[in-house]
Amino acid sequence: MAPPRDRSRHPDVLEINGLRATVVRAGRLLLEAVVVPTVLLAILLHVIGTTRSILVAVGWCALAISFRWFVDRRLPGTLLLGSAALAVKAAIALASGSILIYLLQPVLGSVVMALLFLGSAAFGRPITLRLARDFVHVPADILAKRGVRRMFTEVAVIWGFSRIIDIALNLGFLHRGVDAGLWARGLLSPLLTVLAVVVCTAWGWRSLRRNGIRLSVSAAGPAPIRT
Repeated sequence: MAPPRDRSRHPDVLEINGLRATVVRAGRLLLEAVVVPTVLLAILLHVIGTTRSILVAVGWCALAISFRWFVDRRLPGTLLLGSAALAVKAAIALASGSILIYLLQPVLGSVVMALLFLGSAAFGRPITLRLARDFVHVPADILAKRGVRRMFTEVAVIWGFSRIIDIALNLGFLHRGVDAGLWARGLLSPLLTVLAVVVCTAWGWRSLRRNGIRLSVSAAGPAPIRT
């Protein structure tokens, strides 16, 4: 009969492959679907007017989708989702004739996200666990650890509060004017999102190590699935 494994010498290992490709892909999608159309809108708003600037932003997304299809023959789901969201916001803004309506819709989205993450943490079913399992295989013996499940709850709380900060940030800048609101949505919100990802990652990494779990991170790895 084999002796029991010494967990202190042989910690559980959680493997994360293809990190570099994942980060590059996420950054590219963030630029294509969020940053560029919002910056275009902010620059062109006082040059060609509200209606035309919104149409240019939507046109950029259509161009990005067409280029991706021409080059890769496949379309990232995130780009399609972001472009669809932009198209819906643009349609509502054009129907109302108000750019303010366009800027308030992402704020409402952040409200929903904050409620979703904080609510899931409060009920002990953190949505971060489900999201993590979409990208990383978490072995059952690791997931069974109380400290690991608590970590996912803590990360859900951190992300939820980051959305509350995003709400306050955007409403504060909108109070200063439409131009300030556009730059906040196009530049500051993505920076806040990146910062929240870094904080959540660092917190999760620290918690896993405290629970005797070693992360094996590989920049290279199997070719990522195009979504």
